[in-house]
Amino acid sequence: MLGAYGVRSGVLRFEPQFPLEPGVRYRAVLHLDQLPGETHPGSGLITAVFEAPRRSTTPTTVVSHVYPSATVLPENLLKFYIHFSAPMSRGHIYEHIHLRDESGKTVELPFLEIDQELWDPAMKRLTLLIDPGRIKRGLRPIEDMGPALEAGRHYALIIDRAWKDAIGNPLKESFQKAFEVGAPDRDPLDPTRWEIRSPKAETRHALTITFTKPMDHALAQRVIRVIGESGESVEGETELEDQERRWTFIPVHLWRRAHYTLLVQTTIEDLAGNSIGKSFEVDLFDNVQPRIASTTVKLSFEVR
Repeated sequence: MLGAYGVRSGVLRFEPQFPLEPGVRYRAVLHLDQLPGETHPGSGLITAVFEAPRRSTTPTTVVSHVYPSATVLPENLLKFYIHFSAPMSRGHIYEHIHLRDESGKTVELPFLEIDQELWDPAMKRLTLLIDPGRIKRGLRPIEDMGPALEAGRHYALIIDRAWKDAIGNPLKESFQKAFEVGAPDRDPLDPTRWEIRSPKAETRHALTITFTKPMDHALAQRVIRVIGESGESVEGETELEDQERRWTFIPVHLWRRAHYTLLVQTTIEDLAGNSIGKSFEVDLFDNVQPRIASTTVKLSFEVR
């Protein structure tokens, strides 16, 4: 086997280059006559046979969350985030994900099926894109097949139990997210309309931003920073609440009486992919709004 030998605290250790295969028997042989130092008694060989522990065949992995969490989603919804309780396997994911309407009929080819699956490094979150051709007006797929989602109708995102996790077991149970489809959303984001609620000084109470509509779950947690008076980043934990309509930030240390700045990257998006000052469809149909020179927007608040 490929690997490396080493002595630690008087113990000879072998670290395999690749993980041992569960359920496979292995044999280790120690040649005593090749050890340095005094002559060792015995036959010159010590042999041990062992078996790597077998993987559990009891399914335990479940779908823990699906975002957006709202039950009414825009007709031009851009993506879903599917979270699992344990790492999943890569490949053939679209065989296990289905979109069905209220009659139980499967929607034909609603997702952008790409070879490079959009997993996070831990293989516990999958980004599932709706085919943009089924969203943007004037493109061939939407003209030929219609939108993937239609306003006023009800759908269910179905995740099959047969989908295997990283150790080869199926999911513990299938998953279904039911939702209604509302009107399409083509309005750019306007941070001046967000409501900021400042915390009290000498507390660790939450700073909150209430948006005018639900936001993209992953982006909203990543692209907003709190900056102190001297320009330093304030450390803390962020969460999204109220179906991704409210952002909260709890600092590691107590708030000081001071002026603070919220630094928001303009790449933040709502559920339809609209960003600050720009509609998702602006490049095809609408008059181009003035481009934002900066890649960030600054919002001020005071802690008293």
